[in-house]
Amino acid sequence: MELAYQAAWLIPVLPLMAALIIGLGILCFKGWTAQHRLWAAGLSIGTIALAFALSTLIFFTSFWSKREPFTKLFTWAQAGNFTIDVGYTVDNLGALMLFVVTAVAFLVMVYSHGYMEHDPGYVRFFAYLSLFSSSMLGLVLSPNLIQVYIFWELVGMCSYLLIGFWFSKKAAADAAQKAFVVNRVGDFGLLLGILGLFLVTQSFDFSVIAERLEQLYEVAKGASPEGMGLAADVVKFVQANPQLALGLATVVCLLAFMGPMAKSAQFPLHVWLPDAMEGPTPISALIHAATMVAAGVFLVARMFSIFEALPTVMTCIAWTGSITGVVGATIALTQMDIKKGLAYSTISQLGYMIMAMGLGAYTAAIFHLMTHAFFKAMLFLGSGSVIHSMEGVLGHENAKESQDMRLMGGLKHYMPVTSKTFLIGCLAISGIFPLSGFWSKDAILGEAFTKGILEGFEPSAAALWLIGVITAGMTAFYMFRMYFLTFEGEFRGNNPEVFSMVKAELSSAQDDQEEVTAHAEPAYGPGAMEVTELEQGHQHHDHHHEPHESPWSMTMPLAILAVPSIFAGLIGLPWMNWFGAAIHAPGHEEAHKFILSELAIVAGSSTVISLAGIALAYYLYILRPELPGQIAQSIKPLYQFSKQKWYMDDLYEWIFVRGSRALAQTALTTDKKVIDGAVNLSGFGAILAGEGLKYFESGRTQFYVLVFFGAIIPLVILFGLL
Repeated sequence: MELAYQAAWLIPVLPLMAALIIGLGILCFKGWTAQHRLWAAGLSIGTIALAFALSTLIFFTSFWSKREPFTKLFTWAQAGNFTIDVGYTVDNLGALMLFVVTAVAFLVMVYSHGYMEHDPGYVRFFAYLSLFSSSMLGLVLSPNLIQVYIFWELVGMCSYLLIGFWFSKKAAADAAQKAFVVNRVGDFGLLLGILGLFLVTQSFDFSVIAERLEQLYEVAKGASPEGMGLAADVVKFVQANPQLALGLATVVCLLAFMGPMAKSAQFPLHVWLPDAMEGPTPISALIHAATMVAAGVFLVARMFSIFEALPTVMTCIAWTGSITGVVGATIALTQMDIKKGLAYSTISQLGYMIMAMGLGAYTAAIFHLMTHAFFKAMLFLGSGSVIHSMEGVLGHENAKESQDMRLMGGLKHYMPVTSKTFLIGCLAISGIFPLSGFWSKDAILGEAFTKGILEGFEPSAAALWLIGVITAGMTAFYMFRMYFLTFEGEFRGNNPEVFSMVKAELSSAQDDQEEVTAHAEPAYGPGAMEVTELEQGHQHHDHHHEPHESPWSMTMPLAILAVPSIFAGLIGLPWMNWFGAAIHAPGHEEAHKFILSELAIVAGSSTVISLAGIALAYYLYILRPELPGQIAQSIKPLYQFSKQKWYMDDLYEWIFVRGSRALAQTALTTDKKVIDGAVNLSGFGAILAGEGLKYFESGRTQFYVLVFFGAIIPLVILFGLL
């Protein structure tokens, strides 16, 4: 088994090799690559399958043996006594993430073969998928903050490429830019945080940073710095300004947290994730389940020992997650686009995970991260199966309409595998017993309940528990609203009245969906984004009168993902928590406490409110389908507030987009009118002076002396008066 750990570096390298080979094929052998495109899928799927096999071996070895972390480093850069080491590390958290990422990536790639089969960018898509998977796996194995930041940026770059994969669509190009810019805001904070931590601790290693920050806190409380690894100037500053030093440490840690805030779509940096749905559905599943957004939660887990010593930082993390959960859930209530509804669901669930981290519930957060990866991947792939079928009915030219749930309905009769797996996903995310989401979500709520009520009333934790329970009810409601609108009732896709209504409503945003004209010159480099793909366009299929089930390459991953969505929670049972025993916070042993009454209160309250949410969705969308429209009209301001996504996009448009444009316009006007005007005026004055003075050039010395004294005398009089 030791050999598996020593070979762990191959896990990110294998998909990277696939990406490089496919990329070289696109660049150097474009014609041959286009004719033999299946080899690209085979290479990508084969390499990630090998990575998955190795990750599975490492995961089960780590899970059962509880071995110490395995680290292998070598010096990358050195200047005097300062060195930067790179390499890889495998601990229990890393082993779990390797297993989850490779499992989901493998199934997504198999699914992509069917979903992207007729897309002209098929080969390019698999190159991007392999690079994306490699970047996330490299991030998981990174032993220090320098290496984390490198792979962090690679993950961001790959998400930009994949969100804007259909670069001929303006909406997709805009969504990619939005994701890139918003994440750069968070990444700038992360970079400042990393530099600040290095300034204080002189290290990029997680354990060393945590140890030296703990020493800093002890010095601030009056302990002797003897034998500590802190720099002399840092010790002197801390001893002279203990409160200021702790305040600066808090600021530095909050800056570092900005990176996970953006990557994991936490309020107010969540706005990029719903727009990311403009990318192909398989990449939506990969982003939401195991890569981009999971990276933020993973980094908080990696830095948990750094954050936990500062109560202010932990409180900020907990409330950020809680607010994010509420924002995502309230917006998901009114979305009609099936993918955007799932996107806001992801935002809400990520809020749960971050809230748990802030509460110190490290194990519960990672447990929910694992279970969520499986059922959210299944839900997104299920939505892609639905869209694939709807486009067969409505045509590819009606792509946005194919994602609108008002044109769906009754699909369980046409898509039995997709409908059953989607139902399993809805039950799991709603926290219904005994599916995986029940155990992981209740683990988070249980920690909040224990800290806020059982261990003495603590208002903040108690409020977080209450918010979490209410959010669970909203989750059940909007997920089963989605299920009932999509799979129950009568099929509405062939109803011309409904189609016209949806078409008219979406037409206001039609300008954003128009494709770039063939005469435009996109700023794309050669090879990777071939503009000639536009000439091929999307392949149009024959329209079907009725929806149909997707091919096996799309339904098989759904069926496989249904298994862990149902059973994965069993490894984290409160009375026999194998997961908690293996995956616990650094420096903490898992406390195996089980109180039946506590489980009954927490699980009972969350289950009751979830069942109430499901019952309400059934009543409104099955028994009384006319009521939702009437309720929306009666509370129109609240309905619009939710439907318009809390007006966050409009706010950012006014403050940042239009504000920056106004600032740029002001700077341009100032430059042209004031600065250039002053320069031009001085030049014009010099010309006038020269033209005027040339008439005084008579050649007579007496005249020049007269002019000289005529200029001097007023100056002498002026200085005399002063």
